[in-house]
Amino acid sequence: MADDDSIRDDAPDSPSNSLSFDRARHIRFLEMMYQLLPSPYQTQEINRITLAYFVITGLDILAALDRTDKEAMIHWVLSLQSHPKNEVELNNGQFYGFHGSRSSQYHLTDDGVHEQVAIPNGSHLASTYCALAILKTVGYDLSLVDSKSLLGSMRNLQQADGSFMPIHIGAETDLRFVFCAAAICSLLKNWSGMDREKAKNYIISCQSYDGGFGLIPGSESHETVSLWWIALKLCFPLPCIPCQGPFKCVTGGATYCAVAALRLMGFIDKEILSKNASSCTINVPLLIHWSLQRQAQDGGFQGRINKSADTCYAFWIGGVLRILGADKFIDEGGLRGFLLTCQSKYGGFSKFPGLLPDLYHSFYGFCAFSLLKEPDINDLCVEMGITAIATIGL
Repeated sequence: MADDDSIRDDAPDSPSNSLSFDRARHIRFLEMMYQLLPSPYQTQEINRITLAYFVITGLDILAALDRTDKEAMIHWVLSLQSHPKNEVELNNGQFYGFHGSRSSQYHLTDDGVHEQVAIPNGSHLASTYCALAILKTVGYDLSLVDSKSLLGSMRNLQQADGSFMPIHIGAETDLRFVFCAAAICSLLKNWSGMDREKAKNYIISCQSYDGGFGLIPGSESHETVSLWWIALKLCFPLPCIPCQGPFKCVTGGATYCAVAALRLMGFIDKEILSKNASSCTINVPLLIHWSLQRQAQDGGFQGRINKSADTCYAFWIGGVLRILGADKFIDEGGLRGFLLTCQSKYGGFSKFPGLLPDLYHSFYGFCAFSLLKEPDINDLCVEMGITAIATIGL
């Protein structure tokens, strides 16, 4: 992740003059993103499904999902799943999940037409999570998804230590993709795609001495963005990350991924604070202490010690505290005040006060206000990353 000062925009935005959450303006912001993304996002075309996840889920949080064409969205998302041609191909070691966009699914000819040719299967765990989350949000019956090939091939991505690769041709293995796998299995209501016990042991090994979690065993505790790694690049003049070798420059949201995955896998109870802490798989008191220490003097949350508060951490850390039942210890007034300084007059939220809004920080700003129980917006299922309404039936 770049230093904070290196990603400040040369044309700063002024905060919204409103002292309250401007829902109507935020809806218009997402509607514009739904219709046509601004040109700074063009290098992120490979991650179109993730951008769509931000927009669709964001509109659902704002109780404005009726602004979308649900049937068209369903058709587009389903068209991005990779399918084996036969049973033999299903067992060839590839992952048959969802692609991030057409550009990883089809070859682009010189005349600008996408054609299907023999290219490496680029389906990805993060894209698959986003695809299923979108489908569930717009009301599609996930039992109609080809879960047999998806989950059967996903087991090939789990490593001996319990971690996951995001793609079958190889990449880093860490907590981000353990979360992706857990969320996918939870959405499909089928845990055949992973060994939960091995995944749990891997997560436990990543808890640091200070209570937080590193991406891998022995690494620094983080609360930065996880599977949504591409969003750190949105609207900022930084190099694009290639699809087949992601995460090289990104430090990541290990603590949220760890806690959310444990909840999804059934290893953290909802009433965890009222139970004997020693019966839990992780050190909960130390984790809560570390998380609460991340609320800065300006009311916002920082991702790591000695870092500036940032809009997205209101969800990453606030979400961890909500899952643990410790969100009552958050200074909600201070957090709300900080977030409103990042609310843009154009709609959406920026990373820091005074910057232009971007889709990533806007989405997690909406999530944060849902956690703060803002009126007229939908409750969030924190561990799943979609609204509570969308999770009906799970």
